[in-house]
Amino acid sequence: MTSFDTNLLRRFPKAPGVYVMKGERGKVIYVGKAKNLKARIKQYFNKSGDDREMIPYLRKDLRDIEVTVVHSEKEALLLENTLIKKYKPKYNALLKDDRSFIALKLTTTHPWPRLELVRSRKRQKGKGLYFGPYAHAFAARQTLDLLQRLFPLRQCSDREFLSRTRPCILYDMKRCIAPCVGKCSQEEYQTFVDGTAKFLRGQGEKLIVPLKQKMEEAAEKLEFEKAAALLKTIRQIEETLEKQKAFKITGSDMDALAIFRHADEAVLAKVSIVEGRLQGAETFSFSKLMENDEQLLSRFIVQHYELLEEKPKAVLLSARLEDKSALESVSGLKIEVPLKGDKKELVNMAYLNAEAAFKKDRDEEEVLEKMLVELQETLKLSRFPKAIECLDSSNFSGNEAVSAIVSFKEGKKNTSGYRKFKIKTASGFDDYGMLTETLTRRVQKGDLPDLLVIDGGKGHLNRAIKLLEHLDVAVIDVVALAKEEGRHDRGMTEEKVYIRDVKDPVVLKPRSATLHFLQQLRDEAHRFVIGYQKKRREKGVTASVLDDVPGIGAKKKQAILKHFGSLKKVSEADEKALQEVPGIHSELAKILFEYFRLRKK
Repeated sequence: MTSFDTNLLRRFPKAPGVYVMKGERGKVIYVGKAKNLKARIKQYFNKSGDDREMIPYLRKDLRDIEVTVVHSEKEALLLENTLIKKYKPKYNALLKDDRSFIALKLTTTHPWPRLELVRSRKRQKGKGLYFGPYAHAFAARQTLDLLQRLFPLRQCSDREFLSRTRPCILYDMKRCIAPCVGKCSQEEYQTFVDGTAKFLRGQGEKLIVPLKQKMEEAAEKLEFEKAAALLKTIRQIEETLEKQKAFKITGSDMDALAIFRHADEAVLAKVSIVEGRLQGAETFSFSKLMENDEQLLSRFIVQHYELLEEKPKAVLLSARLEDKSALESVSGLKIEVPLKGDKKELVNMAYLNAEAAFKKDRDEEEVLEKMLVELQETLKLSRFPKAIECLDSSNFSGNEAVSAIVSFKEGKKNTSGYRKFKIKTASGFDDYGMLTETLTRRVQKGDLPDLLVIDGGKGHLNRAIKLLEHLDVAVIDVVALAKEEGRHDRGMTEEKVYIRDVKDPVVLKPRSATLHFLQQLRDEAHRFVIGYQKKRREKGVTASVLDDVPGIGAKKKQAILKHFGSLKKVSEADEKALQEVPGIHSELAKILFEYFRLRKK
């Protein structure tokens, strides 16, 4: 192992640019930018040049440094961001764009729009008005529920809307004005659509005057039921706005950013103001962080705001950034550092949110650690169960036998460690055979957990122990959690856990944190394996159905499913729609249509 040759430092240029630090086998471990590349890189090796806690670890991993000279700070900022997203270096803070986005969508293509909650891996574009993304699904659902009470738009699907002959129960509950059966006019319905959009844009106050006018018009026409509904809406809006008044801050749309830091861990909080009203706070956690606060804020502004469809006009910070001009040019945002007044209070609020989130995470870690210590003591485990996996198997009438393993680290889900197995050697009714195959294949993958939990009884435990001994694996503990069929009171009953070299099972008390955690493990494993089996079964059904259609080969089958998205939509399509599939001519479309028509009889 050869470390970086510091004699090469004198060869770097004094120009502005981006430097790429590499470790073993050329793996990029850090990307940075500088006005003077030579001076900046030297700081990493001077005793008094850089006091960040992760620097010694970086120097230990470092093998080579490459630089790219650019003309301006803006070019350096853009290139740095591009390389960080490309290489995902271990010492750079990176906002991952792989989480699902939760937003509210107001449809615009349908004559009778509706508001719905949507979740997607990609940012939404077109075919509707999108509001969000929301930091949490709970907040989005709360907003959706409020708006459905304020503005009674339809909640049914387009297909259900077309098939209705009488109003659903939501009409009787005053949660929908039943456009499906003509209980309202297009103009009346559009009023609620416009109100929904304005409310989501933070323009709630602008709704009250026109709603009062419509209420008075309805009263004059003796449409008292309509007037009463409008009055209720007005009062609900006023009540909601009254709750927000305590947080009202003068100004336009803006975000305030602040960081709470402890050693190499940090939490960045963003407090958002829309139309002068506080919309809430969102936090982002970083660990093993090498960037200082200025670098982290700069990186966050570039990465975070390029993901958003609607951006604030300004971003408020607690300290000035050297690359402020370049950041404003790249992000299109105005960056301010308020010294007093309401804007300064916003920055302080962001800091308090960051601190609270950090302490909350620490409290949760302490609770989980205490629970894992209790788990170790209760089940007489030989090691601390930092990494835990749970195995479950499933079959469908003896067919499509599958198994799965879910992973938890430090008491939390570790989805990157989830594994799925299609059973190859054992039959669907052979529980022990399925366990043997799954565990053997899991051991072959390496990187074993501290504790393996098996969904089963003492026989399953003994089979697993013997197999691990045969495979010469002695580094993990194994327990079996007996399943209680038909149980719907998780955490309220005693359950049995079978452990190694103990005849009688350990009985965990109701409401025990250990019991609840083990049941959470088992439920997650069961959910995961059933989901996998369902997908395989649906795939098999889809394949067999289309395989029976004359003239449909593998490529055409793939084209059909890709075009419609599901077998159900294929079966509902008419001949004209089927002809739109690449490679499906009119005669074949007619055969397909007739095939599915006959299947429905």
